[in-house]
Amino acid sequence: MKRQPVQKFTMTERTLIKNISIVNEGQIILSDLLIDKNLIQKICGHHEDLNAKVIDGTGKFLFPGIIDGQVHFRDPGLTHKGDLYTESKAAVAGGVTSFIDMPNTFPNVLSIDTLNEKYKIASEKSLANYGFFLGVNGDNLDYVINLDTSKLLGVSDDGLYFTKKGNLLADNPKTMEKLFANCKSIIAIHSEKEQIVEENENIFKAKYGENVPVEFHPVIRSEKACYEATKRAIEIANRHKARLHILHLTTEAETHLFRNDIPLQEKNITTEVSVHHLWFSEADYKRLGTLIKWNPAIKSEKDKKGLLKALLDDRIDIVTTDHAPHTLDEKQKPYFQSMSGAPIVQHSLNIMLEFYKQGHISLEKIAQKMCHNPATLYSIEKRGFIREGYFADLTIVDLNSPWTVAKHNILSKCSWSPLEGTTFQTKVTHTFINGHLVYENGQFNETKKGQPLSKTNK
Repeated sequence: MKRQPVQKFTMTERTLIKNISIVNEGQIILSDLLIDKNLIQKICGHHEDLNAKVIDGTGKFLFPGIIDGQVHFRDPGLTHKGDLYTESKAAVAGGVTSFIDMPNTFPNVLSIDTLNEKYKIASEKSLANYGFFLGVNGDNLDYVINLDTSKLLGVSDDGLYFTKKGNLLADNPKTMEKLFANCKSIIAIHSEKEQIVEENENIFKAKYGENVPVEFHPVIRSEKACYEATKRAIEIANRHKARLHILHLTTEAETHLFRNDIPLQEKNITTEVSVHHLWFSEADYKRLGTLIKWNPAIKSEKDKKGLLKALLDDRIDIVTTDHAPHTLDEKQKPYFQSMSGAPIVQHSLNIMLEFYKQGHISLEKIAQKMCHNPATLYSIEKRGFIREGYFADLTIVDLNSPWTVAKHNILSKCSWSPLEGTTFQTKVTHTFINGHLVYENGQFNETKKGQPLSKTNK
């Protein structure tokens, strides 16, 4: 009989992380940290606990678990691309402990019943903590504004334009006026002016037919299309004192529409940048083609640098992924047929840590933008910070452990990444979710599922 490998995970509910550099709330401290059941029980310079599993953190860094505020995990209805199990597993391997998923699954999440069904599916499948946006468009507008939306993480139109033209709020000022005047939750919108995009599409289609070179994607989905939509949405939101969040910002010009002279808690207008818009530029289309076709488009080197600058000076509030798996067949079709989006949730922290290694951002700023601020922005209860009494959502990283992205280590169901062949200098070694060590040096313990994200009562 073949001998079974020894189980690396113990059943103890107490874990003591020793001698670890904790990155939290603007500082890095060398400390021990004790986890008891699902909470952080003690943070102190030296602690002993004979009943705890001990992890030696010497030379490593401890972050609050990453909270990804924008993903497309494809469940239900599109599970040939990804599902709440496979994509949450990829997220956990990348140090992501919580996510908020968008409404463009099938059926679209346009009612509380379909929203509750997604929560039910996640409770059975997701390894990470989970939350979901309620979808909003012209068809269900009255339904949404008659709800007590204050209890929701947010409402969003993102991705719904794939279902039907005219579903983008940014293209419908009258719809925005009505929604912004009545909605009591965050309104997260995809900000592009479809009229400008369609005019540009027609110009290039007349010249190239269906085979438009993908290098023209940022010309078609242009700076003008983004800027005009964002400017108008902000004007309407300010008029109604609505709580507006602009998703996946892509242009340097747009960054100047946002404030950094007040703290995040006081902002009614916020925004984010997705990691691929910081990592790639239009120069990469020649090498990667439609594999990096996203909406809004990856744009110029100037835009890429402008986005990073705005992230550092707090005009941009959080970092997300817009993780959107498609099959390779779906991605490699001609320009107009190729699906927009790509899998990247497994590598978002690695990307940001690579910027740290290059001297562009501090570890403390990474924790602020990927952990603290998402929790603050979405009012997520007891997560996003390393504090005694908070949920033990924690990520340990080794800053000096090079590895290369390859098909065999990609965990998304679609089994490819635009980052294949990229060597990162840092590695996620451990991921705790609600005190449960789900991921340890490439091994998973899937005996517990994640929990739904709860909002604070503030």
